[in-house]
Amino acid sequence: MDPDWDYPGGGGAETGRCPVRLNLKTSLFVPIAVLSGLVVLLGYFIQWPPLADLRSIFLRWAVILTAVVLLIGVWNLARVHWHKIQLGHTGAFYSGILLASLAITFLVTLLFSPAAKESLWIFNYLQVPVEVSLMAVLAVALAYSAIRLVTRRMNPFTFIFLGTVLLVLIGMVTLPLLPLPFFGLVRTWIIQVPAVGGGRGILLGVALGTIATGLRILVGADRPYDGG
Repeated sequence: MDPDWDYPGGGGAETGRCPVRLNLKTSLFVPIAVLSGLVVLLGYFIQWPPLADLRSIFLRWAVILTAVVLLIGVWNLARVHWHKIQLGHTGAFYSGILLASLAITFLVTLLFSPAAKESLWIFNYLQVPVEVSLMAVLAVALAYSAIRLVTRRMNPFTFIFLGTVLLVLIGMVTLPLLPLPFFGLVRTWIIQVPAVGGGRGILLGVALGTIATGLRILVGADRPYDGG
């Protein structure tokens, strides 16, 4: 049977072909994905020991597959940068630094342990300074974005944004001759109430998006497991 068989009025106005491709991959992977998703989903709502045990097995398999995918990603990253070094591309020096850092970190963690003092030394004296530097670059980028926002788009929301930023910054400043306890209280309130509310709203949006994506996969609208 041709997977692109025609049928009257189907597919689209131009091709008239069936939008669903019926092949072995679709017939095999769709039931597996749907049944696995239903087992995991129902395991959270139905208190039945066999179902809960099966859900735990599926979740452990997912963790193992995620770790394997992570290793494949690291291997691909190393292979791409090694290829850049071989071809002498621009930035090959930094690719060499990346590969050397990756190899040293891997060997130290393999010979000792992630909690050993050698591994912690790499984390405290190499990774943490790099992360702090990235945060400093982020602060400069945010300041530059705020200046562009003021110069190009002035509206009430701009004033609210800048006023909130100034209140938080003033509340963080420590002045020995001029204590500002009021601004400290305002900063604490902003962090604990509006900022937490915004963060929870973002998490709820992520959760709803995840649920929508999962439902689309369960009903077969999206098929990432077979390239559909």
